[in-house]
Amino acid sequence: MLPPQSYVQTPEPRPAPARRRGWVVAGKLGITLLTLGLLWHSVVDNDATAAAWRGLLARSLGGQGRAPVLVALLLMPVNWGLEAWKWWRLARHLEPVSFRRSFRAVLVGLTLGFVTPNRVGDYAGRIMELKSRRLDALGAVFLGRYCQLVATVAAGTLGLLYFLLRFYLPGYPAAQLGLVVLTVVINLLVLLPLYHSELLVAAVRAVQPLRRFTPYLAVMPTYPARLLTHVLLISGLRYLVFAAQFGLLLLAYGVHAPLGPAAAAVAGTFLLKSLVPSLNALADVGVRELSATHLFGLLGQPVLPVLSASLSLWVLNIAVPSALGLVFVLRLKVLRRKKPDAAPAA
Repeated sequence: MLPPQSYVQTPEPRPAPARRRGWVVAGKLGITLLTLGLLWHSVVDNDATAAAWRGLLARSLGGQGRAPVLVALLLMPVNWGLEAWKWWRLARHLEPVSFRRSFRAVLVGLTLGFVTPNRVGDYAGRIMELKSRRLDALGAVFLGRYCQLVATVAAGTLGLLYFLLRFYLPGYPAAQLGLVVLTVVINLLVLLPLYHSELLVAAVRAVQPLRRFTPYLAVMPTYPARLLTHVLLISGLRYLVFAAQFGLLLLAYGVHAPLGPAAAAVAGTFLLKSLVPSLNALADVGVRELSATHLFGLLGQPVLPVLSASLSLWVLNIAVPSALGLVFVLRLKVLRRKKPDAAPAA
């Protein structure tokens, strides 16, 4: 006797509707055109940035400053490679992911962040590169950015402390002691939520407009402290690379401040830039330049070389990688097919 046949058919995954695919293509093209437009406006059409760009090329091809510029250029993939390594460590907690895909996600996020307020597109770029648990990835991206903020605050507060003690509060020992204590307290308060991220989740839940994001951040307390420490160390290493690039470009443009005060000025510049929200990556330029010229001005350095070095740093680490990331944006899979459910038993 023949066994009973099952007429239950396994459902096939439905392709995304043509209209949705059309919107995705239009969105990619829109991001591409917007990025290219901002790059043109910031690198070519803007007089200050164009002059810095030409100066960077001249020093790369000529004898003066060639070595520092070339080393800073070689550090560019190291900088974003460390960021990719950091994201790879965080993303592996959610799903198996290769370092190559993590590097691609970082470039896509950099490009999308270039054209979005306060670089929120960086979240979308990394999330869309994952195959599953995309909503949980929001908390992972936040942890990565928070680790970088901890490194920036630790170095930046020390840098600003140097300038406050030397130029603004000499002869006031009580105020100086209070400022030192305040610096220590600020760093402890910033570091604490990293290892107790349930505090961050509770803070988001307490704010009514942000409460809807609570489920997406619930993954943060599941990260072990050892992994967070590794990510924090990578963030510190990336900070040192970024600061070294700035120092090399300053040297190439003829800024010769003493190493210690120059490092304090660089750290203070990065901190002030990170504390000011921006409309897009182009808006970061003005904040960084204003901070750098003021702090290096206190050290007796001329404005123009500092301005050129700071603008060149932006071109090197933001504009160029954002342009490279456009290649991956156009190939990005925004819509993913869901795996079919198992067929019911006959």
